[in-house]
Amino acid sequence: MAGLPLLRALRALHPRALTTTAVRSPRWDPPLPSRPPCASSCPVRFLRMSPASCAGHNKWSKVKHIKGPKDEARGRMFMKFGMMIRIAVKEGGSNPDLNVNLAHILEQCRSKNMPKASIDAAVKSAEKAKPALQHMLEARGPGGCVLLIEVLTDNNSRTHQEIKRLLNKNGGTLSDGCRHNFNRSGVVVLPGHNISSEKALELAIESGAADVQETEDEEEKPLLKFICDVADLNKVRVALERQELPVTSSGLEFVPRNYSSLNEDQLEAASALIEALNDCPDVVRVWDNIQADS
Repeated sequence: MAGLPLLRALRALHPRALTTTAVRSPRWDPPLPSRPPCASSCPVRFLRMSPASCAGHNKWSKVKHIKGPKDEARGRMFMKFGMMIRIAVKEGGSNPDLNVNLAHILEQCRSKNMPKASIDAAVKSAEKAKPALQHMLEARGPGGCVLLIEVLTDNNSRTHQEIKRLLNKNGGTLSDGCRHNFNRSGVVVLPGHNISSEKALELAIESGAADVQETEDEEEKPLLKFICDVADLNKVRVALERQELPVTSSGLEFVPRNYSSLNEDQLEAASALIEALNDCPDVVRVWDNIQADS
């Protein structure tokens, strides 16, 4: 939902590369219907720093963050959080003690310094909001990248036409079947400073996570994302907190099974497309599988 100025984005296309490490755990995990992206279909469980931790995806994390004035981007981010709260309240009620998804979203709001008054107002507004349709649009963008576009709308036809227009204008197209390129997974986020790749893998094994990714936030601060099955989200979070690690946030995300590698021109086009989609009032979030060419 947010990016850096174009000059900084271009300069970020040449950062230092992160290393990728692989560890095989002897633990037996029977196949599950929905697996995180790093899980093997065979009985032996693989644990690794996923492709998202490589230099390519790290470059993309810098390119796609907020562009434009920070105050404007901050307001847009809070608006998107309000939409996420509305969806969570619709699905499980307004009490975060009884609605785990809402609790995770409220935590994300606090981690991004959304004012408490704004959070409370968003929850109350969600309780009284008119019925709206929530659904996922599937698309392909520049370089063949895959996008999932989560929308919340009271006029499905209008939103569908607007998304189609933005895609056509920015080198994308609606494409059925893209959802299969993603797994809905639990994600626990920690600050990544002072934690080596080897230590991150050790923590992932001990906590029961299936994968760990190194990435950065919009301020270029290192982050670690521990990825797990949806049912294991709370278990993994608790295990990491027992290690006295400061959990930034946790929640459910669509994690790519594999990545589309894009060159510099394609990255700029994809960034423009995703920014245009995020500017649409009915768009909640855009998930992508983009990785920059190393």
